[in-house]
Amino acid sequence: MSERVIAPKSRGFLFLDSHPGGCRQLVEEMWRAVPAAPAPSGGEGPVALVIGSSAGYGLAATIAGLARVGIRGIGVCFEKAPARRTGTAGWYRTAATARLARQHGRDFVFLNGDAFSDTMKEQVADLLVERFGGRLDHLVYSVAAPRRTDPDTGTTYASVLKPIGSPYTTKTLVFDEQGAPEVKEVTTAPAEGDDIEQTVEVMGGTDWERWITFLAERSLLAEGFATAALSYIGSPLTAAIYRQGTIGAAKSHLETTARALDERLGKTLGGRAVTSVNAAAVTQSSTAIPGIALYVGLLRGVLGDAMVAPIGQLVELWDQLTGARPLDLDDEGRVRLDTWELDPVVQDAVAERWSTATSDTIGELADLAWFSDEVRRLYGFSVPGVDYSAAVETDVPWPPLTT
Repeated sequence: MSERVIAPKSRGFLFLDSHPGGCRQLVEEMWRAVPAAPAPSGGEGPVALVIGSSAGYGLAATIAGLARVGIRGIGVCFEKAPARRTGTAGWYRTAATARLARQHGRDFVFLNGDAFSDTMKEQVADLLVERFGGRLDHLVYSVAAPRRTDPDTGTTYASVLKPIGSPYTTKTLVFDEQGAPEVKEVTTAPAEGDDIEQTVEVMGGTDWERWITFLAERSLLAEGFATAALSYIGSPLTAAIYRQGTIGAAKSHLETTARALDERLGKTLGGRAVTSVNAAAVTQSSTAIPGIALYVGLLRGVLGDAMVAPIGQLVELWDQLTGARPLDLDDEGRVRLDTWELDPVVQDAVAERWSTATSDTIGELADLAWFSDEVRRLYGFSVPGVDYSAAVETDVPWPPLTT
């Protein structure tokens, strides 16, 4: 046993420890937010693979799939076990998700390791054969990683967050040591050398396509197989560092990959491949991008509770992937779950606030209390119903493959 009281200690938006009880409560809260749906016909839901299942939109995809669709299958993620410090928040969220899946009779298991590796692909393939009848109906790809090692060449690529062509200066939101908000300007140097190519190799569609090819070669893709890779476009206010930057180049590659996969799967299986363009949210990945924290805080200030949380967006995506609703695609073949964010009226209101945002005015323009709580919730803090003064068990085991 290793019980202790866990206090939130952070360096900027990065917290040093996670709270197991808060992570568990957050997962339960997300599950309750999923609208009920009829039980799957025949008593068994479709078999799904979620790659990147422990955080952000991948976590939302996992929970929405389990609670809304009754999926069976496998989640893949890469999390650190409890040791001198607590486990990562994703470790505890995965344990909580597995617990809820068992309680609701869902046969869903989790593998912890490098999703880019062929070793993980082999593990998943073996499990699909041994446990799920050798067929996969859906694959959701939601991987945000700093680097990827190519299994064929052994080359390791590193992604960067940089503009393309010229330096980029933007406003950004930070909090000082006392927690007071500050609006500062930061400048990011442009991509140089092979920064773009390296980022595309990590964050583009290469590994997604590799997963599909690997599973197809083992005849594991079911007739009508549907896959979605989760993406983001974002506001014109952040376009220079995101959609027009190195990450945007990777997202463009992801979308090109989707079109090629869609054609291929359509011919061979009557299947589909799409990118799902999700809307803004506070995630561990997004808080690292200059300007995004300020933008999301202002967006919440404009919309309030009208913002659609990731779990709500992924419910809509699952409804489209499973045919409960028809696929609603834009001219580029993308599912658009971000239309509420990019509504011109909303964007004009956010842009007006952005232009006048300073350290003195930010408290009036952005919902800082909500934003701060959302950052803390990423690590299991600021979750209602949790007694943070009580000791909690930190040595939570990874969910077993056997029930």
